[in-house]
Amino acid sequence: MPTAADFRAAVRREGGLSRRLFLASGATLSALVSHAQHGSATAPKVAFPADPFTLGVASGDPLPEGFVIWTRLAPKPLQPDGGMPPEAVEVRWELADDEQFKTRIASGAAVATPQLGHSVHVEVDGLKPDRWYFYRFLAGDATSAVGRARTAPAPAAAPEKLRFAFASCQHYEYGLFTAYEQMAKDDLDLVFFLGDYIYEREGKDKFFRKHPTGKLFTLADYRCRHALYRSDPLLQRAHARCPWVVTWDDHEVENNYASAASERAGADPAEVLEMRAAAYQAYYEMMPLRKRSVPRGPDMKLYRTQGFGRLASFQVLDTRQYRTRQPNGTKPGDINDDALSPKNTMLGAHQAGWLKGALLKSTATWNVLAQQVMMGMVDRSAGDDKRYSMDQWPGYASERMALVRFLAERRVPNPVVLTGDIHSNWVSDLRVDDRKPETPVVATEFVGTSVTSGGNGLDKPKDLDALAAKNPCVRFHNRQRGYVRCTVTPKEWRSDFMVVADVTRPGVPAALRAAFAVEAGTAGARPVVG
Repeated sequence: MPTAADFRAAVRREGGLSRRLFLASGATLSALVSHAQHGSATAPKVAFPADPFTLGVASGDPLPEGFVIWTRLAPKPLQPDGGMPPEAVEVRWELADDEQFKTRIASGAAVATPQLGHSVHVEVDGLKPDRWYFYRFLAGDATSAVGRARTAPAPAAAPEKLRFAFASCQHYEYGLFTAYEQMAKDDLDLVFFLGDYIYEREGKDKFFRKHPTGKLFTLADYRCRHALYRSDPLLQRAHARCPWVVTWDDHEVENNYASAASERAGADPAEVLEMRAAAYQAYYEMMPLRKRSVPRGPDMKLYRTQGFGRLASFQVLDTRQYRTRQPNGTKPGDINDDALSPKNTMLGAHQAGWLKGALLKSTATWNVLAQQVMMGMVDRSAGDDKRYSMDQWPGYASERMALVRFLAERRVPNPVVLTGDIHSNWVSDLRVDDRKPETPVVATEFVGTSVTSGGNGLDKPKDLDALAAKNPCVRFHNRQRGYVRCTVTPKEWRSDFMVVADVTRPGVPAALRAAFAVEAGTAGARPVVG
């Protein structure tokens, strides 16, 4: 595989990564993934000194005929090698109709390789649509926990209901992942995670619990940090209950990074890409992703469509990897000429074109953008000045307004935007330009708060009334921790904002703080009373 020095040399020599280097790196990992899908007579059967399934199991990206099941062998999860020998190991998998595995549907073997951190991604197929299954892994004399996964409805099917949750921003140091305790009980079909699965910063003594290492730069660094987070039993339980559809934001690599640009002064773009390649590989290793997302050096295709019959179509976006650098030096300010420049892009040309095509092809009742940063053009200043976030869509206002205009002009049915990032709950009615409240509402944005990031928050911020007065698009705002639970039918979308009052005490229940609904065929959200 190409080395870090190869990446840096290619960037400096050519002003960008060479295609040959991309292909060499991607081909190597793709070959490993293809090989790992099937067992090997040469892979030794090992005896583990401790449980190799310390990081749990997960499933993801369901299709009507199958889904991905995932695990990673790590008897010593916080070591860079997971406590595994530098050799390939065979891992068996089983699928059943029941949790006791009395009726087995399918089984097979895969190979966990050291080059991929002894992770296993099995793409199970040949299954029936719209059906639940149970799965587990076996390696040596060890057996994993049992996971529960489902296939998606057939494309032409008309499901009566979808129940899912979305979450983001789970900073380990700020508190306990208590929100997942309730989420695991919610009987969900899917979970969408919208970014900041890990945080890359060094450990600090002032927080509730501590990252044991410094800032992340290398593949070993990112592997250990992911393992620390995934060791959490509440997070493991939520992963085991239903398929997850994941995307990233910035902290999976570095705060506020944009393509190859870092917020660190003087950071070498070549080194940023080297760091990005390490972070992307660790992310792939730890997530239930398909082979199509195998990274090619510092490039990894994560945007994709997740369907649920004709009820809902989710376009899962990547607003970090392809974006131009934030305008105005990332500092909040007015939507000025720099923020309005048509050269600014959050999506990049290829992803933007794919998105428009996917929206035009959709036959779903609800058309959803599952993405990272706030699309509502919200001025957060308490005074007469303007404070729009330049890291969010207002910093890319031309592209943002063009996208909402596209939704309106092409009459995309029932558009809904799901967002994370900002560590607070919001409901906003989206217009082509939110600064013009007299214009028609096109879509609704539900912004979910953080699981823990920012620590315990406020139920009603002091500046709430002033913020609402300056921003007629905002229908609800709250700064507690938690997640959003959604129930979708052909007639109505309902979002329940579930909040945890204290993330520093175990067992604090998640409670319903507010609920908002959107009626099919009518743009805009309304509060649910009672």
